Amino acid sequence: MKIAVIGGGSTYTPELINGFLERVSSLPLTELWLMDVLPERLEIVGGFAQRMVAAKGAPFAVHLSTDLREAVRSARYVITQLRVGWMQARREDEYLGQRHGLIGQETTGVGGMAKALRTIPVVLNIAQTMREVAPGALLVNFTNPSGLITEALTRYAPDIPSVGVCNVAIHTKMELLNGLKERLGKDIPPERAHLNTLGLNHLSWHRGLTIDGEEMWPLVMEGYLAHLKAETEPEWDPRTVETLGMIPNGYLQYYYYTERKLAAQAKWPPSRAERVMEIEKQLLAQYAEPDRSEPPEGLMQRGGAYYSTVATQLLNAHYNNLGEVHVVNVPHRGAVPGWPADWVLEMPCIVNREGIIPLPAEPLPLACFGLLANVKAYELLTVEAAVHGNRDAAYQALLTHPLGPAADKVQAVLDDMLETNRAYLPQFWGNR
Repeated sequence: MKIAVIGGGSTYTPELINGFLERVSSLPLTELWLMDVLPERLEIVGGFAQRMVAAKGAPFAVHLSTDLREAVRSARYVITQLRVGWMQARREDEYLGQRHGLIGQETTGVGGMAKALRTIPVVLNIAQTMREVAPGALLVNFTNPSGLITEALTRYAPDIPSVGVCNVAIHTKMELLNGLKERLGKDIPPERAHLNTLGLNHLSWHRGLTIDGEEMWPLVMEGYLAHLKAETEPEWDPRTVETLGMIPNGYLQYYYYTERKLAAQAKWPPSRAERVMEIEKQLLAQYAEPDRSEPPEGLMQRGGAYYSTVATQLLNAHYNNLGEVHVVNVPHRGAVPGWPADWVLEMPCIVNREGIIPLPAEPLPLACFGLLANVKAYELLTVEAAVHGNRDAAYQALLTHPLGPAADKVQAVLDDMLETNRAYLPQFWGNR
């Protein structure tokens, strides 16, 4: 079995390597291809990956390539974890928001839109390459904004099996299980627990947790609310959580507490991108150590906890026809009554050899659906803008987004966004 990782020079890659090494008995990987457009970065990260695998007896071969077609050819799975424009572009996304008095973040608001405009054409090109040299392969997208990119894939590459993946759901599940452990006085194996989540990627609400089929949510909420009420500065207003009966995805703080987030970013530098740049500099220096064959402890500072677990469990469930439940991003196809069936949602799905099948789900209450529908409209407009270089669609996307500029400031923000990212947006500048 061949698996290709596009963006193989990412500092996340060693964690992914560990995930594959842990599952060699069930996932018969023979070739892992790491592809990246930066040869020097690929040499460092890829060389470290090769040493990691060699230290475990070389159960599979690790190949390095800067050629997309070579990396993807005949692959069974293609994982995308790329960043168009690299970390410098993320920094620009953050400061784009700051200089216009808006949220500056890599997946949410104007920064997330800029990233989507750069990324969607690149991922659609990967899908086209798969169509030509790896028909039938599953595209597993970790690239942010994950749900928005999956939306583009399902609309403009519907013949390519694809799924959007994020580590927020599994991270939340593990935190809630830790809380239950304290209350129940015993460990709960994660495979026995299922998290009930619904929404969009980075815009979801957690509303249930079952263990062996038994609903534990009342106990979870009781403990969670007690924790919030005991905090001097709680993550969420307890009244909000109590009223909804749900735990919001952490990214909803940008919507629920916009002023608080703007006050925090007013203190930049450093922004998150600038902090990550320093972390990555240290990680790459450690990866380059010729005797190193184990990931450094500093990798966890990079973020993305449980990334390898999410990725390799998903592939393992798909390949081995396990019928496991995973929270992923796919079109719900009518699983949520009354919602447009072609919307990509983040929700529990059965994963088996047949594909990724959404489980029936109750719609969210109006208090959540209003925001979700607003952001979904923005996503659909952003897809059209990215694919066609449509400036009117881009304008309307900014006009629609709850964290976007006032109407009389939209054109200024759009002009700044397109000019700042000009090198990565040929679809908007080809005829100018």
